[in-house]
Amino acid sequence: MDESLNVFDEPLVPCGSDPVTGFFRDGCCNTSDQDLGSHTVCIKITKEFLEYSRFRGNDLTTPMPDFGFPGLNPGDSWCLCAARWLEAFEQDMAPQVFLARTHKRALEIVALEKLKKFATDIN
Repeated sequence: MDESLNVFDEPLVPCGSDPVTGFFRDGCCNTSDQDLGSHTVCIKITKEFLEYSRFRGNDLTTPMPDFGFPGLNPGDSWCLCAARWLEAFEQDMAPQVFLARTHKRALEIVALEKLKKFATDIN
């Protein structure tokens, strides 16, 4: 696992535990080379983003008990793939971001300036 640092090079703050999120299902947006999707951006789920994600082929609302996935609801916090967040940003559908909970490796895909525009923890 990569070092648990956020976009400010500070210790990564947990993203969500109900439901438990993260590539490692540890509640944090931790990552490693095995995390091909780079699940590194901690977002606040909205109804609009859930609809957008479903339209893009990733239904995040339907529970998948075999994988321990309860389905997401508006208000949940979730570690989203950095490329999906960037795609949503480019389509004016980006959800809010928690920067202190976002892993610094997200910056390999998304510029910090873009994330800051949607930050809930600095604005």
